Amino acid sequence: MKFGIILETKEFEKAWNAFRFAVTSKKNGHEVKVFLMGEAVECEGLTHEKYNVDEQLKNFIRAGGEILACGTCLKSRNKEGSETCPLSTMVDCVKMVEWADKTVTF
Repeated sequence: MKFGIILETKEFEKAWNAFRFAVTSKKNGHEVKVFLMGEAVECEGLTHEKYNVDEQLKNFIRAGGEILACGTCLKSRNKEGSETCPLSTMVDCVKMVEWADKTVTF
């Protein structure tokens, strides 16, 4: 199955759980893409002693997952895309939703 995940928060526990879901889905043979929107574009490098978001994000990439980051949301925070979280558009988000069999939001 193909899962599209839209993540809209950088709240530690919620973002951590979103990436745990993504990693588990990949490990169970699913195709998975994550679109970061709003404050979630700040998830790369986000760490907490209990909920290490960045570690789960990196586990997802190592498992072969794909991350897209809203360019407008990045620019509004004076940030740029990265190799891990490339600058993307709403068109990319729409294409991900069209591609997915199921879309989940966190």
